[in-house]
Amino acid sequence: MAIITLTTDWGIKDHYLASVKGSILKAIPNANIIDISNEIDSFDTYQASYVLESAYINFPDNTIHIIGVNTDASLEQPHIAVKCCNQYFIGADNGIFSIMFADKEIEIVELEIIQDNDKYTFSSKDVFVKAAQHIVEGKEFSKLGNIRDSIRKAMTFAPVIEMDDNNITIIGKVIYVDRYENAITNISSKLFDEYVGNKNFNINFHSFDEITEISKSYLDVPAGEICVLFDSNNLLEISMNQGNAKSLLGLKVDTRVRVNILR
Repeated sequence: MAIITLTTDWGIKDHYLASVKGSILKAIPNANIIDISNEIDSFDTYQASYVLESAYINFPDNTIHIIGVNTDASLEQPHIAVKCCNQYFIGADNGIFSIMFADKEIEIVELEIIQDNDKYTFSSKDVFVKAAQHIVEGKEFSKLGNIRDSIRKAMTFAPVIEMDDNNITIIGKVIYVDRYENAITNISSKLFDEYVGNKNFNINFHSFDEITEISKSYLDVPAGEICVLFDSNNLLEISMNQGNAKSLLGLKVDTRVRVNILR
């Protein structure tokens, strides 16, 4: 049974989601359709990349992921299919693939698929479903179109390391806020361990600078207290046990977070 996931900004009010699911089932009657998220903020490829990257690693080989975010095609961002980690990803080359697969080996094909109509506003239904059908039917991946050797690069902010005579500082930022208002940063546990190790540190954002411990669980601190831990993706997360970190701490995407390492 083919597994096809959807990551979109369509929401559930309109017909878009149902139309694509119906088209998938027409083309691939035994498809198992999984919604990763249909509540991505409109056109937000950075948010979509975080959500999909967090999810796809849990799916089996040959899963097909349709990305319905910012899908209009142009010469600069054509429709492409990408094979990575024995899974397939179909969307527009709008930068999302460069964020998800920055350090991974990928195969890329620029799609050459003839639509059944002359409307070009719903490529997820009219193009991406056909690409998924091609893959499910076992046809050669490269026959979807023209093989490419590069993808569009998105501008991203990687953590910065600052050093002076007394301190080392990791400067990152919030990249995602989940429905519990936990704020996830781009500071990985690998980077943290590399620079912090067993040294003393404090974590600072806005006017908060008294965080000196990394928790293993939200319950390591009393209800209503700030909790900093590494999430399931090994990224530094700022949360509040049974509270709302975003609202109460003034956190949002792009908020700067500093880890000050004391020598």
